Amino acid sequence: MGRTNLSLLKRLGTSRINTHLPAVLAMGVLLTTAFPEDARSGDRSSTLRHNSESRSASTIPVYTFKVINVYPHDRNAFTQGLIFEDGVFIEGTGLYGGSSLRRVSIKTGEILQYRELPLHFFGEGVTIYENRIIQLTWRSHVGFVYDKDSFELLREFNYPTEGWGITCDGRHLIMSDGTANLYFLHPETFAEQNRLAVQDDYGAVDRLNELEFVDGEIYANVFQTDRIARINPKTGRVVGWIDLKGILSRKDLQRPVDVLNGIAYDAEKKRLFVTGKLWPKLFEIELIRLD
Repeated sequence: MGRTNLSLLKRLGTSRINTHLPAVLAMGVLLTTAFPEDARSGDRSSTLRHNSESRSASTIPVYTFKVINVYPHDRNAFTQGLIFEDGVFIEGTGLYGGSSLRRVSIKTGEILQYRELPLHFFGEGVTIYENRIIQLTWRSHVGFVYDKDSFELLREFNYPTEGWGITCDGRHLIMSDGTANLYFLHPETFAEQNRLAVQDDYGAVDRLNELEFVDGEIYANVFQTDRIARINPKTGRVVGWIDLKGILSRKDLQRPVDVLNGIAYDAEKKRLFVTGKLWPKLFEIELIRLD
């Protein structure tokens, strides 16, 4: 398959990644970030550089980060969804033949509980509503509902779009599909109740991916960038940008990694966690507003 990138192949719609990750690596596929050489040289493509400069010139505040704690993360986890609850992480992973639902120790990264998805599903975002875990799949138009404690499959549901990220505001499930749209779904029937088009000062913000509801805002990874959008859930306006450029060290990049994807929030202790696909680390961060 030559030199490639799984996230890019996913975005282009390839169906050739139908094996478990170790087998993919054994075939000589080199996984890197979305900007392989540039990430190692500390630069970015001209397109991403232009976008970054334009965004930073807007009136929307930009936040950098301070690393508070660093925790181990499974390097084989193609992270698609992340939640913090009851002192542990619930993590959903992707890849055909390698998708899973996991309960993970925050301190050690140990997988405490595991459920594998059928081989033909590419797992995506996860969230919790009451005593249930909801997990999306990418292009199958199928979502799964599990018992939160046992991981027992309770039911399946359908949706017409692709499934990317999902979170919950306590009343609705909020889903992304890789566009600029966010879909508000009824948590019992999964019927669409509202839809928001996310915009900043320059127009639509598309490629919205993994989501997390944080203190009344929706945080959204923007696929193949180092940025997280902070979104007003009533208007769809971006009210802040979080720039995580440089959070992975050069040492972390010496082995294959993929893009930033994974946001979890500890509402009780006000802790924010981030990670990425195939990342060796998971970070607790504090946001620092840039003047």
